Amino acid sequence: MSHLNRRQALRLFAAAGVAGATAPLLSACSGTGSDGSNSTPSGPPVKIGMIVPLTGSRKDLGNEMDNGFQLYLKLHDFKLGNRKVELVRVDEGETPEIGRAAAEKLIKEDRVLALTGVAAAASMLAIKDVVEAAAVPLVGSNASPTSLQSAKYIWRTSFVANEPGQALGKWAADNAGGSLAIVAADYPGDDDEVNSFLENFKGAGGTVNGNGVRFTPFQQKDFSQVLGQVKNSGATAMFAFYAGASAVDFVKQFKAAKFPAGFKLIAPGSLTEGYVLKQQGADAQGIYTAMNYSPDLDNAANRRFIADYQKVFGSIPSTYAMASYDAAAVLDKAIADASQPNLDSFSLNAAIGKLGQIDSPRGGWQFSQNRTPLQRWYLRQVRMDGALLSNVLTAELTTLG
Repeated sequence: MSHLNRRQALRLFAAAGVAGATAPLLSACSGTGSDGSNSTPSGPPVKIGMIVPLTGSRKDLGNEMDNGFQLYLKLHDFKLGNRKVELVRVDEGETPEIGRAAAEKLIKEDRVLALTGVAAAASMLAIKDVVEAAAVPLVGSNASPTSLQSAKYIWRTSFVANEPGQALGKWAADNAGGSLAIVAADYPGDDDEVNSFLENFKGAGGTVNGNGVRFTPFQQKDFSQVLGQVKNSGATAMFAFYAGASAVDFVKQFKAAKFPAGFKLIAPGSLTEGYVLKQQGADAQGIYTAMNYSPDLDNAANRRFIADYQKVFGSIPSTYAMASYDAAAVLDKAIADASQPNLDSFSLNAAIGKLGQIDSPRGGWQFSQNRTPLQRWYLRQVRMDGALLSNVLTAELTTLG
């Protein structure tokens, strides 16, 4: 495991346009395709459909997913597999029904070659039958529920929902310092992360405080009651599963509750990832999370990614942006491989299944039999890294996939 000591070094890459292996690709972007070919297209343009939240409570997440995919296109002359790309973006909305309608439109009306995106687990499950019936590959870049089984045309560049909890279980058992309280939002049909953590934590000898999981209502904004219960319970640490606006509210109220010094807050990466950390600010300091990516991973692909992302968007990328960037890389390689003699959705899906390792900012990975990444998991802690508050890599936890 290797990481950068100072995030400022990454900012310098973007600001100065340093030449060489770590230089921003934007400064040297030409007509050369990702396979090293010249600018002459290898076939007619391709149409890719993107399903992401463009409005509503998950809009910020949708923006990061969109940013990652758009960055890859920009760095590759808006080509995938050396073919010009028409990207058709459709709003995933707030409900599974809207997400399913988006997929139907892209497949039936826009006649896309492939799909990407999808933020919500419920939307992914609603879309599954549409994708499978149409035999159009979906390279999803966020939602990956454990219950998504036996899909032949759905690939995911993020992670399975139970993996953060699985990665954290043993570390939490070894570092909780006594009994650990578990609190989580009662997300409809989405308890994979909590159940996986509980199973692995107890299996590693961890002691659960109280009568198991303390669930809070979905989209609740006031956490004072459950935080008071945990504070008075004698627990020495807490596992919390929240995302989006709920993560912001929970972290701010946790800080205000003034838990004892040494009390550990442990969570899947969604608690402090990307746009929510910006809103949490200093209140998030000290929180431990498990994630498949940290911006300070020290590898050539990540140095380029960080520098280019900062140059275009003026911020540090999240795992959501990284996974979408990788989804574009998967499509790039697969379209190039499937282009001869004819390119269609069926041949593209077959080509995705034959891809080897993806050179990614998270480190090299490849698809497992579950059509999800076989990848490393990292422990991070929210700290000041120079003048920047960040999820700083502290250890490598495990490899899952």
